[in-house]
Amino acid sequence: MVCMYRGLVTMTKKAFPSSSSSSVQELYDLCIMTFTPSGTSPASPQAIQKLCSLLDTIRPADIGLKEEDQGDDRGHGLFGLPRLNRVGRWAQPITYVDVHECDSFTMCIFCFPTSSVIPLHNHPGMTVLSKVLYGSLHVKAYDWVEPEKMQRCMGPNDSPATGKGDELNDGNEEDYAWLAQIGTPDDLYMRSGEYQGPVIKV
Repeated sequence: MVCMYRGLVTMTKKAFPSSSSSSVQELYDLCIMTFTPSGTSPASPQAIQKLCSLLDTIRPADIGLKEEDQGDDRGHGLFGLPRLNRVGRWAQPITYVDVHECDSFTMCIFCFPTSSVIPLHNHPGMTVLSKVLYGSLHVKAYDWVEPEKMQRCMGPNDSPATGKGDELNDGNEEDYAWLAQIGTPDDLYMRSGEYQGPVIKV
């Protein structure tokens, strides 16, 4: 999976020569033009669309990953375990590869073994763009209910801790959820991988 936050983009690397014409270099250059330090001002929809269009063209080989081999049970490209030291894909850790990080944006790659899950989390003040390179990915996302709508649904003596208001409970209950902030799960394990794609000229 390739991701980009405000900036974050996710990806990987091999021993490629530095090249200003590489897709990763183009992505980096466009991120530099799009994102301001620390997200001081939001990127325009047009700029984000340009990034999405470029991200759509990224292929595994562009970031140093081989094409997926259906007979390979490692489940994550270059980051699989040696053949003599393999465990089930579901028991392998998620691999995180840092491609580039600066004050304005991050480019990175996540390699998910089969059936792995990253807990629900947020990216406050960030724009996140992602691309799946292999397989499929299910994403669950939530938007905050507007405070004005919440106030209209609740009586004067109600509070969010007491439950949903009438409007929120109008037969579409599955569309709403109360979220409680928790710490990082003890069983969440990620390992670092080494970027093996084209060198980025900064």
